[in-house]
Amino acid sequence: MCLGIPGQIVAITDEGRLLAMAEVSGVRREVNVACVAEGALEALVGQWALIHVGFAMSLIDEDEAAKTLEALRDLGEAQETLEQMAAGAAALEERA
Repeated sequence: MCLGIPGQIVAITDEGRLLAMAEVSGVRREVNVACVAEGALEALVGQWALIHVGFAMSLIDEDEAAKTLEALRDLGEAQETLEQMAAGAAALEERA
């Protein structure tokens, strides 16, 4: 399964190699924008993209990015809750 994380393109770092800086949940990392480059790369600055293994795979709008980030946060919170429940159950079993 592939999971793209929404990130905002904040700068072009190497036009010749089609590299840009993307901010993903407050963390900046360099990504390849070859899959989304159409025309001048500077036009990508401020755009949202789904980022997967260092590549901007597709452009998305800001609303879709926000909804996806919220869903990912909810999944993380759900996983954390499940892990806490499992730890609690294991502790109860140890006491029994």
